[in-house]
Amino acid sequence: MGPRPSQPILIAGLSRLEYRGYDSAGIAVIDGDGDLEMRKRAGKLQVLRDDLAAHPMDEGTTGIGHTRWATHGGPTDANAHPHLADDDKLAVIHNGIIENFAELKAELVSEGYSFRSETDTEVSAVLLGREYRANGGDLVEAFRSTVARLEGAFTLLAMHEEHPGLVVGARRNSPLVIGLGEGENFLGSDVAAFVEHTRKALAIGQDEIVAITPAGVEVTDFAGNPVEVEPFEVMWDAAAADKGGWPSFMAKEVSEEPEAVANTLRGRVRDGQIVIPELDGLDELFVGIDRVIVIACGTAAYAGQVGKYALEQWTRVPVDVELAHEFRYRDPVIGPNTLIVSISQSGETMDTLMAVKYARERGARTLSICNTQGATIPRESDAIIYTHAGPEVAVASTKAFVAQITALYLLALHVARVRGSISATEVAQHVLELEAIPDKISQILEREQSRIEQFAHWMADTRSVLFLGRHVGYPIALEGALKLKEISYIHAEGFAAGELKHGPIALIEPGQPVFVIVPSPRESSELHKKVVSNIQEIRARGARVIVIAEEGDAAVLPFADEVLRIPLAGPFFEPLLAVVPLHIFAMGLATAKGLDVDQPRNLAKSVTVE
Repeated sequence: MGPRPSQPILIAGLSRLEYRGYDSAGIAVIDGDGDLEMRKRAGKLQVLRDDLAAHPMDEGTTGIGHTRWATHGGPTDANAHPHLADDDKLAVIHNGIIENFAELKAELVSEGYSFRSETDTEVSAVLLGREYRANGGDLVEAFRSTVARLEGAFTLLAMHEEHPGLVVGARRNSPLVIGLGEGENFLGSDVAAFVEHTRKALAIGQDEIVAITPAGVEVTDFAGNPVEVEPFEVMWDAAAADKGGWPSFMAKEVSEEPEAVANTLRGRVRDGQIVIPELDGLDELFVGIDRVIVIACGTAAYAGQVGKYALEQWTRVPVDVELAHEFRYRDPVIGPNTLIVSISQSGETMDTLMAVKYARERGARTLSICNTQGATIPRESDAIIYTHAGPEVAVASTKAFVAQITALYLLALHVARVRGSISATEVAQHVLELEAIPDKISQILEREQSRIEQFAHWMADTRSVLFLGRHVGYPIALEGALKLKEISYIHAEGFAAGELKHGPIALIEPGQPVFVIVPSPRESSELHKKVVSNIQEIRARGARVIVIAEEGDAAVLPFADEVLRIPLAGPFFEPLLAVVPLHIFAMGLATAKGLDVDQPRNLAKSVTVE
């Protein structure tokens, strides 16, 4: 929205957001004659690019664009966004789910309106068109009337050819941010959409409406009351969201794992002690808690499981890790002395957001670990620790995972110091371990990556892979299996190694690949012996054993087909190293199969619907 042609800006923004959804894509532009023109195509963004190259649209300076992850209706041209209404003068795009769309659609059909798609979005577009006429052509007031009827999660953006130079948006439980430019303004579901043009941004709050023009921005709540919104500076530039010469975003982001850990530590370590300014004034809270519940989904939940070991060991407070989408549906026992720690790379994960709101309503205190400035979950929480991992574009999370574990360790050490459960000397020892992690991850990437990629290539026809671990190695086994499922589309399972004899060993047959995360024999000798015994058990049944073990561990050599070495580290810090070969392996196997590692089928980066 501004003096420049909108089409190239829209396409560039969509290319940065394609990781959020890529079943279809479309744009709508109000051209120089004041006419609204729309183009949308099923498939990846390149399909739309090719169509625009073959059949150019007239240029205009007001436009909206969308990449879709299908919820209602399959990925077809008709179901792609934008959707038109009001005699094709109104264009609407939408993230989220309108839960009462069927009821609204029946109402509109009874009034004589017709529909061209199977989507809930078109229902909101037709409803907005009706309200636009009922409100005398006032698009902002039509938005107020429309959102009052909608149930569910949504971000809606709309423009009307009778109002060139105006885009209106509304949000409930779905992300929306504003980019503030010079003589132009932007709306996007992520700052990546406009960071090429401005790093000054505003985050829209829950149940708020925004109207942007080239001259300014106006934010009100759903009732029409003005809202003051504090701007923030995006801490990275557009280059950080580009591949930078890497074959994939995932390859780039794996290479950035050392930097992600270092950036999460930066400014939070002083003279061997943990200093987290964001947690100033919360000492009384941390002293008073009697329980911690970590809530997250997917990879973030596995980071939480790793963090649980350190949180309990160092703070001596019981810790549970729960899947966010299960948490609020079982009526959990929580109260004012419960600390809810939510983990979300995007800060917009719908299941996690709703769990945080549920916890707050029941009096619990909330702290979020997040990678995205201005996101909703941090704004709904009492405190926030940002990971500073930088933009993560590949759908399969890698650098965010190690950054989340690092943030959890920082939190654990901070709370432990406040509670006096460990000494300053112990904290300093753990800090030294953390500060050494970036260099150790770099060593793994330098020494092992090409070999891992080579045997991943040899295993391209593998149909199933198992992962075993104990203690902090168990959630790493789960993470390794998830990465392989996400991007290679083969069966993979992670197990606690001690569970083998309780059933899973029946899966072992000659040639079955099994990754085993082996704990250090230096500080976990008893655990180490048990894992070596597990390796012998599966090797005796013909498994092909790939071991991840620390340098110098000779006990595993007689029983392993491959040994991937990681540098020496304390027991709690080994997961930050052991996971790196698993990320490389998953990426290597998917690449060997010719798959798109950045955009795996059926998945989107940010799960913003329940």
